[in-house]
Amino acid sequence: MCPVQTAVRHRKVRSLMLGLKSGGSPAAGRQDRRTPRFFMLVREYRESDLAQLRAIHAAQGFDYSLPDLSNPLFVTKLVLEKGDVSEQHKAAHDDAIIGAAFLRLTAEAYLLLDPRAGKPRQRWQSLLALHAAAERDAWQRGLEDVHAWLPPPIAKKFGKRLARLGWLRDDTWTPYCRQLSSPYTKY
Repeated sequence: MCPVQTAVRHRKVRSLMLGLKSGGSPAAGRQDRRTPRFFMLVREYRESDLAQLRAIHAAQGFDYSLPDLSNPLFVTKLVLEKGDVSEQHKAAHDDAIIGAAFLRLTAEAYLLLDPRAGKPRQRWQSLLALHAAAERDAWQRGLEDVHAWLPPPIAKKFGKRLARLGWLRDDTWTPYCRQLSSPYTKY
């Protein structure tokens, strides 16, 4: 079995089955017949989920379009369902979707250019050649965007050069990064 299939299987096995009290805290092993018990299931996205996800996206009110989830750059497509424990052995119902997570491949640009090689104009020409070749290569590989994080000492000056090449500084959204490690080492 390939690692991706194994990870999906483990994710399904570890799908959250939580008994929640009305206040939202986990039931501490006590049965309370008056309090409804719920389970949450993380599963792979299905095309039949799209209408529900469009509604959730619209309800969030963010100023961006729901991406095309059929795009192969979306390598992770997970849906979160919530249901009554009494229904947990039945097939999942689309009306139980309460969230989703999607990961789309993108690229981070790194430029290594010897500052001692030639004069500034020659280095600029070298950068232009690398830029054109890397852009063409990324496009041929199916990527849709490339991101660059500039070190503070060169951000202002080099940022202007990138802008001349068509790069956009996007301060609209605040970026965050998550360094990944094996999820199996935590348990």
